[in-house]
Amino acid sequence: MTTPMFEATVSEGVLRLRRPGTRWLSTGWDGGRSRAATAYNVTVPKGFARTDLAAYRDERLARAGFADGEDGRGTEGLAADRDGPPTLFTGVSMEHARGARLGPVVAYATVGLSNPAMLPIEPTGADDSEGSTPEAAGSPVDPPGTVNLIVGATRRLGPGAAANLVAVAAEAKTATLLAAAGVPGTTSDAVVVADDPDGEPAEFSGSATAVGGAARACVRDAVRASLRSRYPDGDVPGPAADAEHGVVTDDRAEVFDP
Repeated sequence: MTTPMFEATVSEGVLRLRRPGTRWLSTGWDGGRSRAATAYNVTVPKGFARTDLAAYRDERLARAGFADGEDGRGTEGLAADRDGPPTLFTGVSMEHARGARLGPVVAYATVGLSNPAMLPIEPTGADDSEGSTPEAAGSPVDPPGTVNLIVGATRRLGPGAAANLVAVAAEAKTATLLAAAGVPGTTSDAVVVADDPDGEPAEFSGSATAVGGAARACVRDAVRASLRSRYPDGDVPGPAADAEHGVVTDDRAEVFDP
C-alpha cells in the first residue's frame, strides 16, 4: 500500500497535515521556506479581526489538541526568522476541505469565493502607473472567503522547482475557478508547496513534468470538490455578484518597450 504524502486530521476547525521532515514553501502569513512536521489550515470566525496571528494560531492548535510539541519549525539551513509551523487562515469551514492525489503529488483545497478578485482584460480605468487596487487585498484577517492550497510532492524538489510549483498550482486554481465559477481567485488566496528532502530528485516542476502535471490535476480536482461542497446548489458567487469584499483591478498600466 502506498504511504500517503500527509496524514490529514481535522479538529475544531483546523486541518492538520503531518509528515515528518517535510520542507515547505508558503506564500501565506509568516511564509517563506522552512522545515517542519506539520502544516495547518485554520478556519477563522466571521468578523475575525485579530492581528496577533502567532498567538491566535497557538490558541487554535491547543484547542484542537495539536499543541503536542511536534509542530515547531526547524530551519536546517533555511530561513531562520520564522516561528511555528506553516499556517493558512480562511473563513471557509474545514468541513469543505478536500484532497486529491495523483502519482507523486497530493493537494488539499478549501474554496470560498465571497471576495472575488477580478482582472478585466479590457480595463475601463485611466492609465495609472501607481495603480489603485486596495492595499487590503491579500490580508489574512479581513476577507471571509479565500482559496487555500497545500500541494505536496514525494520528490525532492530543487529550489527553482519548488518555487515554480507555486506558479503551477496557482495557474491550475485560476483555470479551474474561471471554468467553474467565472472568477480567477479571491483577494486573499494562498499556496503552500511541500517536498520530501529524502525523495527522488526533481529539478523541474513545469506542466510537462511528472510533478507539475500531477499537481495540475490534483489542484483542479481538489478545488472542484471543495467548490461543490461549499456551494452544493451551484449558486457560486460570480463576477456579477454583490461581493462586498471583492476587488476589480480596472486600471491601465503604462506599456513601453524595454
